[in-house]
Amino acid sequence: QVQLAESGGGVVQVGNSLRLACTTSGFTSGKNQVAWFRQVPGKEREWVSCINGADTTYYSDSVKGRFTISRDNVKKIVFLSMDGLKPEDTGVYYCAARTTLSFRQTCTSASSEFRYWGQGTLVTVSS
Repeated sequence: QVQLAESGGGVVQVGNSLRLACTTSGFTSGKNQVAWFRQVPGKEREWVSCINGADTTYYSDSVKGRFTISRDNVKKIVFLSMDGLKPEDTGVYYCAARTTLSFRQTCTSASSEFRYWGQGTLVTVSS
């Protein structure tokens, strides 16, 4: 069974950096995608970034150029490095995963397509 666990959240000041980690277990092949979503109370969950089995990366327009997603395939951890943080980046960050038919399958931004979810980690950007 696939399990995900986020870590690395915290309180940071505007302009600073933070790195989140999503530790995965249970995948039986590299044909999978791992994505990061975030959510604030009263708003829908927002797709942030995704990495596929070929390590191709995808970003939402709101974080492109500031966030970097990467994968340590040995330790089975997916990282989200966040630079230049803004107050609007505040929220609970979730990692999500799904298995795919191929390594190169294009990432999806639809939360309904991801079967596995972590518990979330809170990021607060203070001004």
